[in-house]
Amino acid sequence: MAEKVLKVICVGAGYFADFHFEAWKRMPGVELLAICDLDEQKTAAFARKYDIPNTYSDYRKMIQEEEADVIDVITPPASHLEICSYAASQGLNIICQKPLAPSFEEAIEIVETVEKQGVRFMVHENFRFQPWFRLMKEKLRQGLLGDRLHQINFRFRTGDGWQEDAYMNRQPYFRQMPRLLMFETGVHYIDTFRFLGGEISAVYAQLDRWNANIAGEDAGLIMFEFEQGGRAIWDANRYNESQAENPRFTFGTCWLEGSKGALHLDTDGKISHHPLGESSAEIPYIMEKKNFAGDCVYATQKHFIDALNAYKAFETSGKDYLKTLRILEVVYESAKRKQRIEIPAFTS
Repeated sequence: MAEKVLKVICVGAGYFADFHFEAWKRMPGVELLAICDLDEQKTAAFARKYDIPNTYSDYRKMIQEEEADVIDVITPPASHLEICSYAASQGLNIICQKPLAPSFEEAIEIVETVEKQGVRFMVHENFRFQPWFRLMKEKLRQGLLGDRLHQINFRFRTGDGWQEDAYMNRQPYFRQMPRLLMFETGVHYIDTFRFLGGEISAVYAQLDRWNANIAGEDAGLIMFEFEQGGRAIWDANRYNESQAENPRFTFGTCWLEGSKGALHLDTDGKISHHPLGESSAEIPYIMEKKNFAGDCVYATQKHFIDALNAYKAFETSGKDYLKTLRILEVVYESAKRKQRIEIPAFTS
């Protein structure tokens, strides 16, 4: 019996949508039916590039006219509640880009609304699906670093935010965002640290704005404490430059240290293992320089499709992702108060 082909429609044709479309088009068991954006020139160009049959400027009309199984929401966060609510009311399963919503309260509303409609919902949180983090998690499960995780250190530098016209070429709306570094980028690492180290119990954060021409913060030093012991440190700014050939491949360097040694990720995606008292050795693994950041968009969307077909839970389900967003709010509160804050219990 032939496997069912899942039919996908997409709303949003901005900068990052290109990665989504490319991944959908080469995924087995998926048919990309149509795309939608208010900018008809953009949709026409993408339709030609990826041989997408239909284009729309009204997402409701697209949902009504296309017999789809899934909608991929790739629009700005302020539109997510409206689009997801309507799509859920029409019985569509949803994968939705982050940031999930402008506020934590609205994110809760999105999750509760789609759950009431009984459709499947996943947040397109792709950093945990980068191949280096998948390998690191596998090695942690195997006990390669021992029975205790001591610390995760990630040093993040992109160098795309020091110019007077910072972000204009790729994502100009970054300049007006009142919350930038953590809301747009740091949330990836909150989720990834949860993936690697388990649930987070406390946060201490310092945030800064180094480019006076933007509205939000562009630098930060954040420490996360894990419930099971150990901590993670995210040392990040979008102002200073990386020496990497492609700063947006791994976005930085990472150390995982445990009771028996360490793992190190460099800016080319190479991972080395350093057992205590021994020499370091590179760990070979499959890592492709295609699409975005090790093809993590494809891996994220493939996980969504596989879990949908198998009726399994999504790693970044709406309800689980609210835990990540709750921590994000505490990061901002910690920076405001200039103190360590324990994560309050969250019920949804």
